[in-house]
Amino acid sequence: MYVIKRDGREELVHFDKITARIKKLCYGLSAEHVDPVIVSQKVCMGVYKGVTTAELDELAAETAAHLTSDHPDFGMLAARISVSNLHKSTDKLFSKTMDKLRKYTMPTTGKHAPLLSEECHKFIMDNAERFDSAIVYERDMEYDYFGFKTLEVPTHTNTTQRVKSNIL
Repeated sequence: MYVIKRDGREELVHFDKITARIKKLCYGLSAEHVDPVIVSQKVCMGVYKGVTTAELDELAAETAAHLTSDHPDFGMLAARISVSNLHKSTDKLFSKTMDKLRKYTMPTTGKHAPLLSEECHKFIMDNAERFDSAIVYERDMEYDYFGFKTLEVPTHTNTTQRVKSNIL
């Protein structure tokens, strides 16, 4: 079975890679109660042809979140998986993200539709180095799953439903 990587390449699904990714995010959590293998096994049950690695991350996060009733550290793991997934799909610099918001074009019309005012954009660009150095993205890993989901901007896909239906 193949997964589609973020760069579009197909790669064989490797249980060990999924487990290693989850295990890496378990730092500081109760090793006695949080087992990355359990999460990985459930994620592998949701693999289907054409699943993306981002979708597998979403499934892993939701799986860990469901295990929060077993131990609260699963909530932290779920958040870390979600945050890591988000970090992989966003720019590393705040100023670059703000620049994209200013230059945004509506996909449906092709018309320029800035999501940031010219004044705000100029202020950020004039102080880009200061903003970029002040933001510590590693702090995102300190949220629990509920906190992250409260702040997350919802996407309009049915990815979760597709993946879940393969498990149930």
